[in-house]
Formats: sequence, C-alpha cells, structure tokens
Amino acid sequence: MAMQSHHPVQLDGAHGALSAKQSSAILAKLKKNGDETNIFEKHLALEAEIVGSPLVVGNKVELLIDGPTTYDAMFLAIDNAKDSINMETYIIENDEIGQRFAKLLTSKQIGGVQVNLIYDSVGSIITPKTFFVPLIESGVNVLEFNPINPLYARKGWDVNRRDHRKLLVIDGQTAFIGGINISSVYSSGSFGKSRTSKGEQQWRDTHLRINGPVVSEFQKLFMATWTEQNGPELAARNYFPEQKNQGNEVVRAIGSSPEEAYSQIYVTLLSAINSAETAISLTNAYFVPDPQLLSALKEAAQRGVDVRLLLPEKTDSVMVYYASRSFYDELLLAGIKIYERRNALLHAKTAMIDGVWSTIGSTNLDWRSFTNNQEVNAVILGQDFASQMQTMFENDLESSTLITLDAWRERKLSAKVKEKAARLWARWL
Repeated sequence: MAMQSHHPVQLDGAHGALSAKQSSAILAKLKKNGDETNIFEKHLALEAEIVGSPLVVGNKVELLIDGPTTYDAMFLAIDNAKDSINMETYIIENDEIGQRFAKLLTSKQIGGVQVNLIYDSVGSIITPKTFFVPLIESGVNVLEFNPINPLYARKGWDVNRRDHRKLLVIDGQTAFIGGINISSVYSSGSFGKSRTSKGEQQWRDTHLRINGPVVSEFQKLFMATWTEQNGPELAARNYFPEQKNQGNEVVRAIGSSPEEAYSQIYVTLLSAINSAETAISLTNAYFVPDPQLLSALKEAAQRGVDVRLLLPEKTDSVMVYYASRSFYDELLLAGIKIYERRNALLHAKTAMIDGVWSTIGSTNLDWRSFTNNQEVNAVILGQDFASQMQTMFENDLESSTLITLDAWRERKLSAKVKEKAARLWARWL
C-alpha cells in the first residue's frame, strides 16, 4: 500500500480508451466541489494498477434497495431477454422466489434464450438436486461451483473455496450485482410497513442495476469463473454486443478470487480508506476486520476523517456477531462511530468515501471474503451517485442505534466472554 502511481488515470468508453485530454476533463468534473482530493489524485491511478480493470464511462447505475425492488427489476429484465442470461449466485433456494426464478429461466431457455447458471455448492447445500432437473432438461447450462463431494470436483478440491458472488447479466447489456441471493428471506422491504408474516425476519440489503459499457467487464468475470470451473462449452451467443453510452456514471468492475495472490476488492478498499480526507461510511453485514483494515480505519479517524460503521443488531451467524462486537471497544476508543441497524437483519455490503467514491457488491469485511471467496463489486465515482448513497445511509441511521463507549463498557459479562471466544475463531468465520 506504500506504492505510489505516477501514471495518469485512464478512462474507457463504449468504443475503447479515451484520450488523456478526455479522461482529464471527465475526472475534473467528478472532483468534489472542484477541490483537490486524494481519491482522484492519489488513489485512482494506483487502483488501476492493483485491479487491472478499467474505469468505464457512459453507464447508468440504479440503486435497488431490498429484495422486492431487486427481484421486480430482475424478473422484468429476464422476461425481456432476447439472447442470453448468465446468472452466478451463492444461494438459490427451493422456495417461492427460487421456484419463480427457475420457472422464468426455464421458459426463456425453451423460448430460445441461452441461460447459463452457476450456483455455489455450500451456499445452496439445502437445495435438492431435483430443483435443477427442469432447468437442465430445458437446455439450461447448470454449473455447481466447487462441489462439496470431492468425487465431483472438476479441479483441486477445497471445501473452503466458495463463490459468494451475486451476478446476473442479461444480453451482455444489463448487469445486476450486490448482496441479494435468490431466496424468499428477501421477500419484504425493511423500511415502513413490512410484507412479512408475523414473526418473520425482515432483511435489509442493497443491489445495483447497471446498463452501459462496463457490463462487458462483469460478463468477463462470469466467463472467467465458468472457464476456471471447467464448465461445459457454452452455446454460441452474442455475449459481448457492441456497447452504447447509457448514462453519465463512471464505473469499475472488480472481481476477486482466491486463485489470485491477493483480494483485489480488499486492496482497493484499503487504498480508498487510506486516501480518505473527510468521511468514510461503511455498511456491512459481517464485520470481522483483519489487522490492516482495522488499522486503516483507526488511522483515518485519528487524522480527522468522520468514520461511521453501520452494522447489524441481529444476524444469522452468532459467531460472527460476537466476533464483530469484540472489535467495538478499540474502534470506539479511536473515535469511530458505530451504529447498529434495528428492525431488520442487515445484509448489505456498501461503502462511500469523501462523497465521491462508492462501492456495492457481495464482499463482506471479514477474512472469508478476503481469502476464500470469489466476490464481485462495482466502484462508482462521482457526487451524484454518492449523494444517493449518502441518503440511503442516513435513512438507515434513522432506524439504527448509536453505540457509545460508556454504554458499551456496561454490557453484560457473559457477552464479553462470548466476544473473546468468538475472536479466537475470527479468521475461520
């Protein structure tokens, strides 16, 4: 992270690389209030060297908050698909939502649209194999990522290596990414009146719909996973159509894999945090930071950056819950503000820095995401989208509780014991 890049930031468009003059003009417009900011001058060129994928202009990016909004957008896009549908998901369950996806995908395959599906073996472990039979019989290519049963492994077997991505690409022109799996647990919103039955848990999550040239970069990530898992040869389709400008957003697609020497998403986030000058707003479902991330957040707060963490009050993983809370004392002592989201199970994974740099994706801030999982995120530059992120974050804070250091130190002894015990397992959670 001590690297310093001396190369100018290069932007790509629908028809390839932009000139240095065009790139400079676009970046100048993105700078916060016209002021110099390290996010642009120090971070972006370094990020390009770390990740390798281009910053792409001409995209339209839409925030999708919670399951109902996301699923409605996905169903509409799938229904309108004309050429191909590529879906990669950690969980696809045999429930109402899973069945609806399966039926729609089967129908599109029968109608002549090629459907290719990757699902994770561990994430979808409770989904019976019979669920996939109608899909396969209709002609859908179904690929189980890193099967639990070593007899079916297509390459070196490692049960810890998982595909945690949530990626859907329609006709090579529309991409969906974020934190939402294919499951009925997401069937209700987390703001206002709930549509869940009494006693059911609401889930709070965030997804993106992206149109524009950067979709080709997400398509490449799907294809790379398919190839790396030795999937069957895909039917010929126009997976990479000619792209057109769809909006004004500058986006970078970032995929991480344990096959690589380091997590590109992790190093990119660290670089952004280390470059932050005014504000860091992180929302994350599973917060179990390693020493470098912990240090970066504390150092940012100590140099005057307003660091705010939005974490879950309730979780579906007890061990992660207590391991996460084991870091609260030192974070609060460093001046970091911690909020816990009430009335919903927080599952989102988002960040916004200095009002100009945002990211949404599947990556949790824990060891598993950084070392064992395939993940995918989008980085979006600019004040317009960041202002939407800020509004979303503030709305969540209205349904959250601020944790103060004095109150935190008054928690029960039993909670402290559980936190210490869970901390010992932090690296394996």
